[in-house]
This record gives sequence, structure tokens and C-alpha cells, in this order.
Amino acid sequence: MAVQLQMKQGELIAFLDGEIDHHCARELREEIDSAASRTQPRVLTLDFSGVQFMDSSGVGLIMGRYRLVSEWGGEICVANLPRRLERLVSLAGIRDLCTIIRSKEEEQ
Repeated sequence: MAVQLQMKQGELIAFLDGEIDHHCARELREEIDSAASRTQPRVLTLDFSGVQFMDSSGVGLIMGRYRLVSEWGGEICVANLPRRLERLVSLAGIRDLCTIIRSKEEEQ
């Protein structure tokens, strides 16, 4: 699992790639949290376009970042979530906490 971080006009975008499971979630959390704490973005976007698999650790990743960003009044956006993962996110109640964007075109 890899993550690339990009800061753009008050938005921190985390491009996730690979599989999100309990083996890699801690490293992702630490890297995203470090950048988010330093920059305190208005919006933290988690881009799932490169994610092939996610278990409940991915839900925890989203919820934990929501708690962190909420501390300074920021928002979470989940972008490009593969359709096969949408049900997991819906069942976890993530839709109530953050904005879900199916593709970058929907954002505009």
C-alpha cells in the first residue's frame, strides 16, 4: 500500500494505492496524520481510485481521519471509491460523516 500526498489550495489529497488491511493501515494513518496535522487543511480528500481491496481497517482509516480533521473544523471527502467498496462504506455510516464523490467530474 502506498500513499501520495498533495496539498492544493487548502485541500490535502491522499491518493491511496493497493490494498488497505490491518497490515498497512497503521503506516497510512501515520503518514496522512503527520501531513494533516502540519498543514491543517480545510478539506482532507482520501482518493480511493487506486484501491483494489479494503477491509474494516479502511473504514477505521476514514473515521480516524474524520476525527482528526474535525479538531480544527475541517472536512473529509472520500473520492473515487470503487463500487465494490461502496456498500462497506455505506454500512459503516461514513456517508453521514463526509462527502462522497464518485469521480472527479462530480466534484465540479
